[in-house]
Amino acid sequence: MAAHRKPRRRSAGGHTVRTAATIALAGAATATGFDGIGHAEPQLTPAQVKAKVDQLYQEAEAATEKYNGAKEKAEAAENQLDSLRDQAARRTEQLNEARDALGSIAAAQYRGGGLDPAVQLALTDDPDRYLDSAEFVERAGSRQATSVANVRRQLREIEQLRGAAHIELASLKSRQAELKRHKKTITGKLSAARRLMAQLPAEERAVLGDDGDRASRAATSAREELTTPGTASTEAPNSRAAAAVSYAYAKLGSPYVWGATGPDAFDCSGLIQAAYRSAGVSLPRTTYAQIDAGRRVSRSELLPGDLVFFYSGISHVGLYIGNGQMIHAPNPSAPVRVAPIDQMPFAGATRVV
Repeated sequence: MAAHRKPRRRSAGGHTVRTAATIALAGAATATGFDGIGHAEPQLTPAQVKAKVDQLYQEAEAATEKYNGAKEKAEAAENQLDSLRDQAARRTEQLNEARDALGSIAAAQYRGGGLDPAVQLALTDDPDRYLDSAEFVERAGSRQATSVANVRRQLREIEQLRGAAHIELASLKSRQAELKRHKKTITGKLSAARRLMAQLPAEERAVLGDDGDRASRAATSAREELTTPGTASTEAPNSRAAAAVSYAYAKLGSPYVWGATGPDAFDCSGLIQAAYRSAGVSLPRTTYAQIDAGRRVSRSELLPGDLVFFYSGISHVGLYIGNGQMIHAPNPSAPVRVAPIDQMPFAGATRVV
């Protein structure tokens, strides 16, 4: 009985080693950090650490693509807001000119006797209400009636522009709040991954870095192949796909930075966008938009220059270069590099040109 009561006392007052391990791994996956677990953490194998770090990086990249999409929409909203404000300013200037013209007509009539309604229009603080006055319409001549109709139209247009600008401003604020949320998620995941890696002794971190060493050797080999005349162009289906592949080869070794689109650092979709931009082809910013930017192709149909996508949420993309290989920007732990496409769960492919 005592042997059974003793585990229950440890459970009531703290955590067993097994429970601490579960909490440590769950904390890493949700990027909540490792505060408070200190010496209670279990010793994880390099393979366990790598699996958890890879999971964190994949979650961070999914959040990065959402950040990229929100940023694109925020920039569009900001541009639209600026345009609406410019239009409102121009219309207001035109309105003032029209009201000045009415005032000139009114002054001429006043000199001929009587206070013309147009003068009252120029002086009133509420021109729209005054223009609705039946008395004004009845007394205004045909020339003034045309001018008044023009003023009324411009007043309505200005109010519509102001209303649209108000809606666009609300949209912009919403996008900015969304950006902030995604940024917090990304930084939390990446920080958790770094903390998890830091738990390992240097020699075990070196074991995990072996993949990076192999990637560097593959990158060197790829660069050597690129020096052979016609390497990319003979395999790619057309000159633009070949140009995109050549650009990606030239960027091997560039650092991964979330939200970056080059020329010196990239995230996964940023590398793809930059590669095809160099070939004169405009692609959307995010992975989940890029997959719909061309014609879908099967895995067996892949050609150099095709975009290859991974994970069920379409959260990662690479540029296919042939022989089952791609160039991609993996995550903050590795630079732009060559990798096999079967390294991650394949989700589809697109040929954009």
